[in-house]
Amino acid sequence: MTAPARRTGSLFVRKSVDQIHADSGDEKLVRSLGPWDLLLLGVGSIIGAGIYVMTGAAAAHFAGPAVLLSFCVAGFACVFAGLCYAELASTMPVTGSAYIYAYATLGELVAWVLGWLLVLEYAVAGATVAVGFSGYLVSLLATLGIAVPAEIATPFVQSVAAPGGYGFVSGGGVNLIAGGAVLVMATPLLFGLRESVIVNSSIVVLKVVVLVTFVVFGLSAVVPANWVPFIPPNEGGFAFGWPGVFRAASVIFFAYLGFETVSTAAAEARNPQRDMPLGILGSLCICTLLYIAVAAVLLGIVPYRELGVADPLALAVDAIGKPWLLLFVKLGAVIGLTSIMLSTTYAQSRIFYAMSRDGLLPRLFSALHPRFKTPWLGTLVIASGMALAAGTLPITLMGDLISLGTASSFAIVCLAVMWLRNTRPEMERPFRVPLGGVRIRGVWIGIVPTLGMVMCLVMVAPLALDIVAKAASGNLLPASLLLGYLAVGTIVYAVYGVRHSRLGHARPPRAVPPADLDPTHPEVVATVTPHG
Repeated sequence: MTAPARRTGSLFVRKSVDQIHADSGDEKLVRSLGPWDLLLLGVGSIIGAGIYVMTGAAAAHFAGPAVLLSFCVAGFACVFAGLCYAELASTMPVTGSAYIYAYATLGELVAWVLGWLLVLEYAVAGATVAVGFSGYLVSLLATLGIAVPAEIATPFVQSVAAPGGYGFVSGGGVNLIAGGAVLVMATPLLFGLRESVIVNSSIVVLKVVVLVTFVVFGLSAVVPANWVPFIPPNEGGFAFGWPGVFRAASVIFFAYLGFETVSTAAAEARNPQRDMPLGILGSLCICTLLYIAVAAVLLGIVPYRELGVADPLALAVDAIGKPWLLLFVKLGAVIGLTSIMLSTTYAQSRIFYAMSRDGLLPRLFSALHPRFKTPWLGTLVIASGMALAAGTLPITLMGDLISLGTASSFAIVCLAVMWLRNTRPEMERPFRVPLGGVRIRGVWIGIVPTLGMVMCLVMVAPLALDIVAKAASGNLLPASLLLGYLAVGTIVYAVYGVRHSRLGHARPPRAVPPADLDPTHPEVVATVTPHG
């Protein structure tokens, strides 16, 4: 039998909220996560390469000591987006995160685009963290007297300082350490989320202790002169000055990605309506304060131009002159970054799981292990792709790509809040964004969602301009990777998603005759009356 024809306009068909809730009732994922599990999942996802690695790169190339302002700008944007995530996650506690929210508001095509951007966001985030992990592991082994060949610890493409920021050159190695780390950390996810959360919670506690210890002992080594000038004068392009502050904010924007990971776990939370807002907003607040404290001490110890390395915290601890602290920080960073690889792989596998259930991706991504009830095949495919990126691409380039995907998904979520407030005002909302809104010609415009979309634009603008500027100067790698990735997504949707979409191929509801509505109708009586 041939598949039913796809209905006209089905590219923009929307999944109703009722249907989303009905689908969540069919899911076989186990609801095993409590409020502390979600909070630790968020903290564990946020504290990673953003503070261990990207803070140094953002300060060295763009903002100098003013990277503290960059953290505030990025954190400010995330507060608005986080409030919107909290409302939607409490209203639609299902797996899939922003992808599902887009499907319920703007339709299938936009949902596909957003889901594909989330692949870029999470998969590249995991690869980015793996590169940071590799840098700290190599540094730790060097401290122990073990030399690691550069050929297996550096990516094929490397970033170098250049006018206006940085550029890219080809290297001769492949970062096998980073690629192998991704594959190893994906293994616990194959055996069940509960077990993975136990591992993650232990690691989260360790890396928070490491960062607090660094701040406490680093304060005595701070040289206030290293904070001067706080905003270095602009050197052209996005190199320092206020343009550099905003460009650095776009670099470290992905460092806050972890609170979105919490929303992907909604289908596995025991009480999502109550606990999702706690996990999202709580982890965001805790990590923002810790980020600013660590960055202030780091920039007070080491001159900002020297921080463009893979292990900036280790560089700072070297300057403190406490060998035991050096070993503790490096070991803590190595162990701490593993939890990010675990959580990003987890989040990506759940988004692919949701897309596969909707028919937009092959069924292997929603196939659950018969014993562990995890999407194990999809997890293996995702981890393999992340390992390839980690082995070949530099952390600076991957950070830019992540920020693009992050800002896009955040903006869609903010828009989804306003859409549902207007189309389903009667819906139960255990958590509502604060500050209210205004009505313009009967349309509710939320203050928080609007500010969230504006801040996402502020994050994306300098990044997009920088990619265009690099392309104009002959450095086509960032633009080529981004456009190539979007082209692949277009092909996948056109060849597979359009043909297999479950919602797009759904039959329209049949007209209900009076006989079906009235149990006393003669036609109904005739159908239920037994014959001799």
